[in-house]
Amino acid sequence: MPQLPDDLDAVAVRTWCSLALEALGRERAEIDAINVYPIADGDTGTNLYLTLESASAAVEAVFAAHETGATAPATADAVRAMAHGALIGARGNSGTILAQLLRGMAGVLADGGDAAHLRLALTSAADAARQAVAHPVEGTVLTVAAEAAEAARGEDPDLRTVVTAAYEGARAALARTPEQLAVLGRAGVVDAGGRGLVAVLGALVETVTGQAPVRGPRTASGNAAKTPVTVDGGSVVGLPVGGTPVEGVTEGGLPASAPVEGPLDCPEDGGAGPAFEVIYLLEARDEQVARLRTRLDALGDSLVVVGGDGLWHVHVHVDDAGAAVEAGVEAGRPYRIRITHFATESGHDVRVQAEPAQRAVVVVVPGDGLAGLCTEAGATTVIARPGEPPASGELVEAIRRAHAREVVLLPNDAALRHTAAAAAEQARTEGVRVALVPTRAAVQGIAALAVHEPDRGFDEDVVAMTAAAGATRYAELAVAERQSWTMAGICQAGDILGLIDGDVAVIGSDVPHTARTVLDRMLAAGGELVTLVLGEDVPDALADALEEHVREGHLAVDTVVYRGGHQRAPLLIGVE
Repeated sequence: MPQLPDDLDAVAVRTWCSLALEALGRERAEIDAINVYPIADGDTGTNLYLTLESASAAVEAVFAAHETGATAPATADAVRAMAHGALIGARGNSGTILAQLLRGMAGVLADGGDAAHLRLALTSAADAARQAVAHPVEGTVLTVAAEAAEAARGEDPDLRTVVTAAYEGARAALARTPEQLAVLGRAGVVDAGGRGLVAVLGALVETVTGQAPVRGPRTASGNAAKTPVTVDGGSVVGLPVGGTPVEGVTEGGLPASAPVEGPLDCPEDGGAGPAFEVIYLLEARDEQVARLRTRLDALGDSLVVVGGDGLWHVHVHVDDAGAAVEAGVEAGRPYRIRITHFATESGHDVRVQAEPAQRAVVVVVPGDGLAGLCTEAGATTVIARPGEPPASGELVEAIRRAHAREVVLLPNDAALRHTAAAAAEQARTEGVRVALVPTRAAVQGIAALAVHEPDRGFDEDVVAMTAAAGATRYAELAVAERQSWTMAGICQAGDILGLIDGDVAVIGSDVPHTARTVLDRMLAAGGELVTLVLGEDVPDALADALEEHVREGHLAVDTVVYRGGHQRAPLLIGVE
């Protein structure tokens, strides 16, 4: 049995993130099903899971960087990575608030992880989350966070006592949410975001005590209320709403009559809401963000702006999505912009669901330029920005967005192999037939997409796409960050590296010369078509020079050039 931590050090933070992700994964569908506020769109559990997945991945990256060292990372590095990962990966209203809660905790835990610091961290988290919401509402995750912090107050120096008290306080607060928010009371459910926070705190209890806590909210008196009710001939456990058991409610606050896989049809107070959900990351100064809050508050509701130190995560529901994005442009540099449309029908907010297409292609691309190219070809795209690889949940979301019975998934990165496999498996459980073509580079994905024919049989199409990808050798140029040994010799910081099929094959001093050398080596084995994908800072003159080089030195070889936009590598090369 592993030794239990006496304080929240880096290893404990890593364990907490892992257990919290597992907990949200188990409860995701149930949390989605009780999501009725602020929009009954059935995605709170999914958004919380994706946000925590990003936080956990950031912490794992910190540990990966220390694999060769004798000691674990510093606690400050782990908690800051957790907060940053949650910020850049936050999804929806609930995920954005969770990111701010983790950020508020990280600011204190970076200085220490004992009981006293944890108390301060819980208070800081609750305060930060409330300040981030333009119009705080009681009976939501904000209330649950505040009650958790209040319950943890005291002088007890034992970390386990503090963590357990916070969890029990959160459970009790969650049970009272239907009394505080009318829409929850009418639906007979607890707050979905609060339910997710209880799961996260429960993972913290398991981290420091070694035992998983009792699931579900508590009554106001502090006792877990469990009353058997009958559903489809079986017995489930009813959870309390307003301090007394509610008939027909399962363990987690889910109405027995509500299907787990869909949202409850219950309008929020005030009738139909805005038509769009707008989310983006924003690089901006504090004073610009203050003005942005005022402008977005006037445009819509459910406004949450979290972050700091020049990087912010913006979430708002509006009728004019363009104006919300323009406000971000005026404040700084918005990116990773996501706009979701809600259709209004009879005053209820529901998702538009058309008949699914027979087949679709989901492709991961390294920049905006290729995203546009693939979109024009009919594919659904996921952008993998430098240092921000997509998580499995993001790929699953893209598969859902493709809305097809059959999906071909092109990850275009060897490092995404397991992530893509997990996403494909999850989508299959939802009834989608998914084939994973293990493309290792964007140029292989382009080759596969070029031979895609949706009218032929699924297996035949997958075989053709796999063959096209496999017949494409790939290369990229990269800038060496430090002196190191490579298969081509010793490189120095600033050298231009030419990687062929993932291995360093050429070390050069400039991009043009290195690119020509890489092309010659690749074409020495033959080829009919060269694909060049240029980064946003690479001049067109380089593409012209490389085209001429291929034309003069390699007869009967064609060259195509694409603009990749903001991508990690200045140049991607494919040879078919």
